[in-house]
Amino acid sequence: MSGASTWQLGWWSGARRIGSPNHGPRPAGMEINLALIHSISLPPGVYGGDEIERLFTNRLDWNAHPYFEQIRGFEVSSHFVIRRDGESLQFVSVRDRAWHAGRSVWRGRENCNDYSVGIEFEGMEGESFEAAQYASLVRLLKALATELPLAEVVGHEHVAPGRKCDPGAGFDWKRLQTQTGWAERFFPAAFASPAA
Repeated sequence: MSGASTWQLGWWSGARRIGSPNHGPRPAGMEINLALIHSISLPPGVYGGDEIERLFTNRLDWNAHPYFEQIRGFEVSSHFVIRRDGESLQFVSVRDRAWHAGRSVWRGRENCNDYSVGIEFEGMEGESFEAAQYASLVRLLKALATELPLAEVVGHEHVAPGRKCDPGAGFDWKRLQTQTGWAERFFPAAFASPAA
C-alpha cells in the first residue's frame, strides 16, 4: 500500500510527531468514538509561529506576549493540530487521553476527553479556515475511522456550550460533510443541513 497512512501505537504516519507531556490514560475499556474540533491561535489572530507547539509541550515563554499572561501555567494538549497550510501535527497518541476539552458533555456523557480525539484548527473562532486545512482534516478523519470506532464529529462549542464557542461560525460543517462523503448523522444537527 504505497502512500497509505498507517498507525503505530496510536501515532499516525500522516502527521509530524511532537510529543506532549500533557496526557494521561483513558479509562479502561473506553470506546473512542468522537472527533472534537477546536480552533486555536497564539497569540490570538497570529498564525505560522511555534507558540502552539510550545504551549502543548510546556515550553511557551509566558513573557513573550501580553496575552500569554492569561494562560500562564496552563498544561494542555490536543491529539492533533492542523496548521493553516494543511500541515498536520500530532502531540498525543490517540490511545491516550489528551487534555483539550475541559468540562464537557456530549449526548449525556461527561468528560469528553475520555472518549474523544482532539483536533485543533489553527485559526480564530468565527473566522474562516483554509481549503488546505479541510483537505487535511478529511484525510485525518478517514484515517481515524480505520483505527477507531468513530461515530461523530462535533465542535468544542457543542460539548461546552456557553463556555466555549470554537471552532465557531466560520467553520463549514456542510463542506466537511460533503468532502468526507459521510452521512449527516456524523455531524452536529444544526450544521448538517442547509438552512431553509
